[in-house]
Amino acid sequence: MKIEIPFAGHKNILSLHKKTIEITKDSELSVSGDCIVGINSTIACIDLPEKFKKKIQNPDTVIVFTIVADEHSFSIRGKGSDKLTLKHTNDIVLRKSAFTCSRTIAINCDKASDDIPRTMIKKLQNPKTTGKLIIEIK
Repeated sequence: MKIEIPFAGHKNILSLHKKTIEITKDSELSVSGDCIVGINSTIACIDLPEKFKKKIQNPDTVIVFTIVADEHSFSIRGKGSDKLTLKHTNDIVLRKSAFTCSRTIAINCDKASDDIPRTMIKKLQNPKTTGKLIIEIK
């Protein structure tokens, strides 16, 4: 199963957070949102297809996320959980920890936003950059 979520870059993307990565439907971003790698996304947790949600809510599911921005790509592996509600109407958050809330799509991820190469972050800081988050369930 695979889904692609388009998003846009923003000048305030810092990608310095050590535990999370986030994309949001919001059109603005302050520098305090240091885990956010994309804005103006078309899909949040609540918008995911039901079959997709059911797979994500299985603790045995391995989820591979790939962030793409032009010629750059970055992959993250995470796990599903039966504690994921996937009800947030605005955001998608990947977490290194096992913490869950309505914005969480995966836990125990192997990378966070501070792991993304700075050359890719430079690209994501351009508001004209169109990126995408590819979510694949293995």
